[in-house]
Amino acid sequence: QLHLTTSEKNELARSLEIVQNQLQEKESEIKRQTSEYKDRLLQAEKEHQDALTEANRKNEEEIEACQEKINSLEYFISSQKLEIEHLKSNKEQLNNSLKEANQALGELLKTKVR
Repeated sequence: QLHLTTSEKNELARSLEIVQNQLQEKESEIKRQTSEYKDRLLQAEKEHQDALTEANRKNEEEIEACQEKINSLEYFISSQKLEIEHLKSNKEQLNNSLKEANQALGELLKTKVR
């Protein structure tokens, strides 16, 4: 009976050792996979962040270019308004000169007819 119990104990000890070894192997494999997944996740996050940074940089450049175009167009519009005012003023002066010339011509014609 003692021999049988000792034998069973030894068999159970070997089985326990096998199961513990299998558990350690499984734990090592899970740790390796976890580490690999973390590395891949960090790499993906870095690539995502790099892509966001690049997209933001391009957007800033586009915004800057658009702002420059807006400023240029505002300057152009302002200069065109000044040119229009200048032309209106010249037109008014020419109309006044034409009226004066027509009046003078009218008076000359009157004096010539007399």
